[in-house]
Amino acid sequence: MSNTALYLITVLIWGSTWLAIEFQLGVVEPEVSIVYRYAIASAVLFIYCKINKLKLLFDLKCHVWFVLLGASLFGLNYIFAYRAQVHITSALAAIAFSSMLWINIVLSRLIFGTRAGRRVLIGAFLGILGIIVLFAPQVSEVSLSDEVFIGSILALLGALTASIGNMVSQGAQKRALPVMQANAWGMLYGALLTAIIALFQGHAFTFDATFTYIASLAYLALFGSVVAFGAYLTLLGRIGAHKAGYATVMFPVVALVLSILFEGLGLDMSIVLGTALVLLGNLLVLKER
Repeated sequence: MSNTALYLITVLIWGSTWLAIEFQLGVVEPEVSIVYRYAIASAVLFIYCKINKLKLLFDLKCHVWFVLLGASLFGLNYIFAYRAQVHITSALAAIAFSSMLWINIVLSRLIFGTRAGRRVLIGAFLGILGIIVLFAPQVSEVSLSDEVFIGSILALLGALTASIGNMVSQGAQKRALPVMQANAWGMLYGALLTAIIALFQGHAFTFDATFTYIASLAYLALFGSVVAFGAYLTLLGRIGAHKAGYATVMFPVVALVLSILFEGLGLDMSIVLGTALVLLGNLLVLKER
């Protein structure tokens, strides 16, 4: 599959998961919902690997990579992200999480010696600026409070943890560990770690048997986890985390477009200008000279 197809799959699916996550919050504790999500996703991937006779047995060194991947990308990252949206709006969460693009650039340089280049740096700047412009009207209505501060810190921790997971995945792929099996094991370890955290916090493993919760859980597990992570991490292995990370800036744009189409969100100058900046930055980051 081409890099363009992988990028589009990632952006379109993850851009729509912002709405799905909203239906996960409420009755069931966020950590418990994450356990359900990645337990289902892991089971699906193991079944897929078994049917296609893909290797599933790996040595201890490989499982260390899988544990690191699970803890960072499929565990702590989502605990921070889900908890952040309890305290702050999705707009603030989107701005905070888009910082993962810059974190990826810095960590790629420190860990792998990857030079981002002028085009990537300018594109990243335009992307973050576009996100700020997009959500400026909503953010201007938010008053600084303890809730906002806590939620913003959690969102930034989520971005940092996700970026570390990006580095782990890139390092694993450099050691020829296959993405599909790494995701299967990583999601299993992520679900187990999150379950331990949920139990330690005293959360009951309840379930919301409503259509909206079940449908959103199925979508997040199958498409938001199995399909999107498979596409994104494959792309990351090909073009590097410093470029693939731009997808995090595109997610909120997709979410806004969906809101315009299905929720009656009005189109205004901030949306037009912000989207234009994000798309221009996207071209600079992902297009070759």
